[in-house]
Amino acid sequence: MKSIMRIERFIPNRGTEVKELVLGVLAEQGFDFDPEKDSDLDDIGGYYLADGGMFFTGILGDEIIGTAAIRRVGAEQCEIRRLYMKQEFRGRGYGKQLFQYALSYAMSHYPVVTLKTDKSLGRAVSIYLKSGFSVVRVDGDTLFFRMDI
Repeated sequence: MKSIMRIERFIPNRGTEVKELVLGVLAEQGFDFDPEKDSDLDDIGGYYLADGGMFFTGILGDEIIGTAAIRRVGAEQCEIRRLYMKQEFRGRGYGKQLFQYALSYAMSHYPVVTLKTDKSLGRAVSIYLKSGFSVVRVDGDTLFFRMDI
């Protein structure tokens, strides 16, 4: 029987745990830490929450197993970011649940939702396309998606 994951708003005292999870998943996928791209992980509250965004954590027991963020990029647009799930919890529906939760939040606050991912992440690409996103640009290995509400 699958355990039930709670989805909660990020709280600052769990910032180190969130950063370690995200960087661990990136490393598993072959992506190196980038001090510029990953600087948001040092101030999640300021980067996401203080500017009309949101950052969610997926929790089993007391362990953070996944993340999903919404970043405001304009009055009418947001970007879903930082959708990560610990390896041992993938393929069990938790990532999809976390994504759907973040997407629901984004759709209730912004008429345009965007996201991007590496084209090698086939499962993520499939979920985004099935959820109503369209690929609007390809830049090297990066796919850019958009959904107009």
